[in-house]
Parts: sequence; C-alpha cells; structure tokens
Amino acid sequence: MTTPFFKLLVFGIGNLNLALPIKSVHKVLRYKPIYGSGVQPVGVTHLGDREVTVVDLHRRFFKSSQTDLSNSSRYLVIVKNTTGELYGIPVANTPSLEEVPLSQIRILPESYRRADTLDVASHVAVIPQETTPLTVFLLDVDLLLPIFQELAVAL
Repeated sequence: MTTPFFKLLVFGIGNLNLALPIKSVHKVLRYKPIYGSGVQPVGVTHLGDREVTVVDLHRRFFKSSQTDLSNSSRYLVIVKNTTGELYGIPVANTPSLEEVPLSQIRILPESYRRADTLDVASHVAVIPQETTPLTVFLLDVDLLLPIFQELAVAL
C-alpha cells in the first residue's frame, strides 16, 4: 500500500515555518514593489494588467517589517483563494516544494488558533528530515484577508 502525500510550498517568516497547499499557489515571483499607506500590514502590487493585494505576514505576526533584507533576495508568493482572488505574500528566502505524508498533517486545535497570532493557520505538519523534524504551519488562504477587513470595520 502506498502512502498518500500532500505537496506543500514551504517558506520561513521570522522564526516560523509556514506552508501553502501547492494547489493554492498561483506562482512565485521575484520581489515586486508594494504600494500602500504602511499603516496596516497590507498593500498592493501590480501583476501584469491587474492589482494584487499583498499581505505582509512578517509584519502581521511580529509587528515589524523585514527591513534588513534586500529586495533582490526576496520573493512574492502569489496565492489564489477559493473565490479566485489573488493575494501576495512576501517571503525572505526561496520557498521549497515538499511532499509530506498525509499522516504527518494534523488539524490545529481551535483554542490554539484563537489564542495565537497564527489564526490564519488551519493545520500543522511534521516533515521528516535527517536530523530534527521540521514543524510547519499550513496557512488557510481564505483566512489571509478577512482579518484585515474586520480591522477596517473596527476603525
């Protein structure tokens, strides 16, 4: 019997390892300029003939930007939610594609999601590696932006 695998795009944000299901990833680009007020951890970038909302997860989770990185070493992961809207996520280093056994992916407890800034993560995966297993939080692309819409309503 073969073990079912799930393909994930894995990347680091601060001291966190995050992942997206590969089916949610539209493309990965070199970093592009992001425009916005700078008040919220959200901006916009130009992608061809359309505008894409960019969610700065580093700023969202850690309340600071990644100013120590040059734009040439950064990437923009473009994801598509279930309604077809595109979002960008700036990442510091090249994301990697990992095949994770389905048995290594577990749902995060609701109590943890409510208590931590990782409320945009739905599952956690343990990726076997040579030395220490890598713990990765799987993002739910449908939760990336509603948090900002709630913020705007509250202001």
